[in-house]
Amino acid sequence: MLLKLFPIPLFVILTFSISVESRCTRSCTALASYYVPPNSSLTFVSELFNSTLVPSSTLNFDSILSYNKQVANKDSVEIGTRLNVPFPCDCINGSLPAHEFSYRVRSHDTYDKIATEYYSNLTTVNWLQPFNTYPPTNIPDTGTVRVVVNCSCGDATISKDYGLFVTYPLRPGENLSYVLTQANLSSDLSGLVQRYNPGVNFSSGAGLVFIPGRGNSGGVIVGISIAAIVVLLLLGIGVYIGFFRKKVKGETLSSTDSQDLLAQVGNAFGSKAAESTPAVAASPGLTGISIDKSVEFSYEELALATDNFSMAKKIGEGGFGAVYYANLRGEEAAIKKMDMQATKEFLAELKVLTHVHHLNLVRLIGYCVEGSLFLVYEYIENGNLSQHLRGSGREPLPWSTRVQIALDSARGLEYIHEHTVPVYIHRDIKSANILIDKKFRVKVADFGLTKLTEVGNSSLPTRLVGTFGYMPPEYAQYGDVSPKIDVFAFGVVLYELISAKEAIVKANSSLAESKGLVALFEDGLDEPDPKAGLCKLIDPTLGDNYPLDSVFKMAQLAKACTQENPQLRPSMRSIVVALMTLSSTTEDWDVGTFYENQAVVNLMSGR
Repeated sequence: MLLKLFPIPLFVILTFSISVESRCTRSCTALASYYVPPNSSLTFVSELFNSTLVPSSTLNFDSILSYNKQVANKDSVEIGTRLNVPFPCDCINGSLPAHEFSYRVRSHDTYDKIATEYYSNLTTVNWLQPFNTYPPTNIPDTGTVRVVVNCSCGDATISKDYGLFVTYPLRPGENLSYVLTQANLSSDLSGLVQRYNPGVNFSSGAGLVFIPGRGNSGGVIVGISIAAIVVLLLLGIGVYIGFFRKKVKGETLSSTDSQDLLAQVGNAFGSKAAESTPAVAASPGLTGISIDKSVEFSYEELALATDNFSMAKKIGEGGFGAVYYANLRGEEAAIKKMDMQATKEFLAELKVLTHVHHLNLVRLIGYCVEGSLFLVYEYIENGNLSQHLRGSGREPLPWSTRVQIALDSARGLEYIHEHTVPVYIHRDIKSANILIDKKFRVKVADFGLTKLTEVGNSSLPTRLVGTFGYMPPEYAQYGDVSPKIDVFAFGVVLYELISAKEAIVKANSSLAESKGLVALFEDGLDEPDPKAGLCKLIDPTLGDNYPLDSVFKMAQLAKACTQENPQLRPSMRSIVVALMTLSSTTEDWDVGTFYENQAVVNLMSGR
């Protein structure tokens, strides 16, 4: 059987054939034909197809009901029928017509259960695994799974009459005639449907087909998105106003400081509604901050957990304060102690980490404002990437581990760039801010310089912050801020993974003779034999235990990330796809198209 799906760079690792079509060029509204399984409800279906993981109490069923006039009661849906569920059909990486949903994991979930039972075969295990880091046999109960569902915006060369298409998973016993009946299409359109699905066997009982749809196609998705954004903003305001209105023992913020901070929050959310927002109750246990809850610790509790912030408990020092190890309420934690003058950085980090939750981002547990500013994080026991690359007394990182570290870091950055509302820019990506746990998996940390930005407004003047050696030219010279400054810094980190050198390489300990790692690699890759030039820069502790071809491809990816023109740098989503491909030892890929449409596209095309 030739199953018709749209091409992505990972097609080699899929176990089914793909009919190759031209890249997508636009986005649209699509419908998913959802086969209602047992124990379902409209609430359950709405949660599955809501990308923002908003609480079920805030879900709006009107958009689904508008496409399903046969559903008389939103509290009841008939098992074994199909619902048309609207969703945005995006153009991922310029090559994949699809949309990515976030699924909140339930106890004992597996990829097979998520694909076949919950999403009724709108996706497959082979689609889920490449887009997620969890092993198939150990998906954490508290995690989220990225679910990619294919879609179509039509093909004008076949027919211009249809702008709304249904992603339809075939089931055993169905055929073309049955599908047309389900879609309320006449049998006269069978030839048209087949032309949209060349080579597909409609009687196979499995696989996806794309059917021209009828019904509402405007506005409803926008309404859902706006509603979700409003909910998140209101919840976020509640967290921060509740936090800033809390009095602390021993010392409080001055009234002037409080007013300034409240003004910052109001400006950040574009609203004065914060003035009437009630405080949010603190969580009773060490469970971390969610959107609407935070853990407030007392100074006495933090001091007791760190032996009064003794030097023996100190595990790090940053630009905005020292970090201490603590055993807090029976759990290991890391506490950052910041001066009161670092209010802006404290607010930025608190704002990001109360809104953003991801496997590859450090988790914030709580805070304290008493004498100093304190942020409490989960403890990551294995230090940071800089220590592993250049610290003494550590085993060299194997090449496969370095690729995994790069992929984990990219996933964390991709999440804040493309899956949060608003979008965040880290602004201080460097090897020292990439933490490594005991299983050598990564948590990106230190969000004190993070800036939020609106989609479409990528050039925002700002004060210059960050670390020398990781700043791109447009930021260092003009202060322009966009997600591409994180991409540039990430490219420097990739060069560090290859060479174990610092971002600024000093010759004879002389700053005047220092050279940036980017320039060093550009010189090496510009030699007549680029691989020979690269070999001179590879970390000598690796010995001969590395595949040169893999190292060369990572170097090419780093070069793409550090292009002088930010428009030529790939997105973090594209970088994730490239690194996923690189991490597979069975793949062979080409990086010649990194610079097209600011994305890594067609890596497997052979061009």
